[in-house]
Amino acid sequence: MAFLPPKSLVIAWHRLLRAVSSKRLSLFFSPGYQVALGGTPIDPNRGEFVLSYLFSRGLIGRKSVDTPHPASLGELARVHDAGYLDDLRHAEALVPILGFEVSDEVHHLALEAQRLAVGGTIEAARAALDHRRLAVNLGGGLHHARPDGGRGFCVFNDVAVAIEVLREEGFAGPVLVVDLDLHDGDGTRLAFRRDPSVFTFSIHNRFWDDTPAKADLSLELAGEVEDEEYLGAVRAHVPELFARVAPELVFFNAGADPAHDDRLGNWLISRQGMFERDRTVLELCARRDVPTVMVLGGGYGGHAWRYTARTLAWVLAGWEDAKLPSNAEVTLSHYRRIFDFDAIARTTAARPGGIWDLSEEDVYGDLGAAPSRSRLLDFFTPHAIELILERAGLFERLRAAGYPRPTLALDLDGPGGQTLQVFTDPERSRRLIEIRMRRNRVAMPEFELLDLEWLLLQNPGAAFTPHRPRLPGQNHPGLGLLTEVMALVVLLCEQLHLDGVTFVPSHYHLAAQGSKYLRFVQPEDRAFFETLRRAAGDLPLSEATRAAERGELLDRDGRALRYRPMRMVLPVSRRLREKMAHSRPIHSSGPRVRSGQ
Repeated sequence: MAFLPPKSLVIAWHRLLRAVSSKRLSLFFSPGYQVALGGTPIDPNRGEFVLSYLFSRGLIGRKSVDTPHPASLGELARVHDAGYLDDLRHAEALVPILGFEVSDEVHHLALEAQRLAVGGTIEAARAALDHRRLAVNLGGGLHHARPDGGRGFCVFNDVAVAIEVLREEGFAGPVLVVDLDLHDGDGTRLAFRRDPSVFTFSIHNRFWDDTPAKADLSLELAGEVEDEEYLGAVRAHVPELFARVAPELVFFNAGADPAHDDRLGNWLISRQGMFERDRTVLELCARRDVPTVMVLGGGYGGHAWRYTARTLAWVLAGWEDAKLPSNAEVTLSHYRRIFDFDAIARTTAARPGGIWDLSEEDVYGDLGAAPSRSRLLDFFTPHAIELILERAGLFERLRAAGYPRPTLALDLDGPGGQTLQVFTDPERSRRLIEIRMRRNRVAMPEFELLDLEWLLLQNPGAAFTPHRPRLPGQNHPGLGLLTEVMALVVLLCEQLHLDGVTFVPSHYHLAAQGSKYLRFVQPEDRAFFETLRRAAGDLPLSEATRAAERGELLDRDGRALRYRPMRMVLPVSRRLREKMAHSRPIHSSGPRVRSGQ
C-alpha cells in the first residue's frame, strides 16, 4: 500500500529526479572507510560492493564518486570533548568502543577510517545544501558516539560533527535527523539535547540512554519486529515530524541492521520492508524539496550492502525491484573495477623474444639443468602478486585479524604445482593461506583449466565455537576469505585466457559450499551428490559432512552412502560456459530421507 496517493507519488518522483539531475546524486566514498575488524561481523566491503553494483549496471560513472578528506581535529572538537580526543592517542581507548583489544596498526586504521567517514558526511552535507539534492555518504551513521566518548563501534559522531561544521559556516536552518538504524541514536540525541534547532528521531530495539532532549522523539519497539509494525511507526511519525519541524536539511541514517538477515539484529524486516522504509523517507524529502544526506549506519554480515544498493538503484533509475547479484558476483565485479590487469601485463608479463631471441632451452639445454621459475603461472612476478593481495584488501583483512606482518612466499618449482603461501610474519611462523595450482589440460581435454590442487585458508589464532565447529580436514577455523580468493582466481583465469577453475573437493562440506556456482564434470557425480544432499536433508553442514565421511547417510532404498572426491569445474570462458550450460549449479537440498546411526 503506497504511503502517498498516486498523483503525489508521480510529483514526488519527478522532484526527486530533478533533485538528482546532472550527476543524479552526490556520492561520497573512500576505500579507507571500513577497516576489517576481526572481532566484529562488519563487512569491510560494504560501500565498495554498493559502488561496484552501481558501476556494473551503468547507473554511475567513474567520475560520479567524490573522495572526502578526513575530518580535522578542529572539526571533531566542535562536538567531542578535548579530553576524549586526547585519550584516543592510545590504542586501549578503543577497547570499550570496539569491545576487544587492537594492535597499534589497527588502532591507527580505525581512527583514520572514522575520520574519513566524518569527512564524507561533512562534504555530503555541503553538497546537499549547495545543490539541493540527495547526497549519500557510503559510510558514516556513527550515532552512538557522544561528546565525551565512543561506544558501539562508533568513535566519532559524523552527523553531529557535520551539523556543527555547517553551523560554523553560516547554516542556521532547522535540522531533522531521521535515524532508522536498529539501534538507539543516543549519541546524536545527547549531542543536541539542549539545542531545539536539531530534532532527533529514532526508532530502535532498545534505549541505550533515556536522557531526553529539547527536540526529540524516540521509539522503542523491542525485539522480533516485523514489517507491519515497523513501517506503521515510520509512516505514523515521519510525515508528522516533517510538518512540525519544517526542516531545511535532513540527515537520514538508513541502517541495514533492522533486516531479517542481519548478523547482530533481532528484527525481522523483509527485503521489501527495508525498501519501503527508505522510499517513504526519500519521497517525503523530494516532495518537500529538502536537501537530504543519507548515511549507511549499521549493518552486519555479508548482505548489508544489498539494501543500500537497491535503494540507490531506485533513486538513480526508478528500479523498484532491482535484481542484485550474489556476493561472489559483486566481489568479482569489484575486483574487475579496481585492477588494471593490462598495466600488470605490460610490466610483468613474460615477453617472448628476449635478448638475442634465445629461449631457455637454447641457454640451458646442453647443461642438463632447468632454470628456476620466477613467475607464478609464467606470468605474475612475486611483486605483482603482493600488489594484487594488497589492493584486493586481503592483507588488510589479515592485519585486522591480528597478523600485522603478513608475508608472501612462492614455491614455483614443486612437483605437484606452483604454491602461493601467506604466513603470519617474515619468520613464517604459521600459515594463513596456501594455494597450490597448475595448468590442467587433462581433466577436460578440449579445455585448459586452472587446477587448484590444494586450498587452505585458516586462522590459527581463532578458536572453534558451537556456531563454527571443526569440520573434517580443519586444524583451525577459516579466515572468511573464500569468496575473495575465488574471485581473484577467476580473474587470473581471465587474464591468462584459461577456460575455468577445477578442483576436487576432499570433503562433503567443500563440495556443498561450492555447488552453488560449480558444476560436476561427470554427470554421474552430479547425480550421486544430489542423492547425498537429499539424504543429508536439513542436517547442519558439519553433521552432514561427518555422516557422509562415515557412510551414515542412506539412500531411499536404505543403502549406505559415503562421500567420494569428485571433480568440479567453475566455467570462466564463454566456450566452457556453453559446454556446461546443461549442467546447472545445485541450489536446493530437497527433502531429508534419514541418516544412519
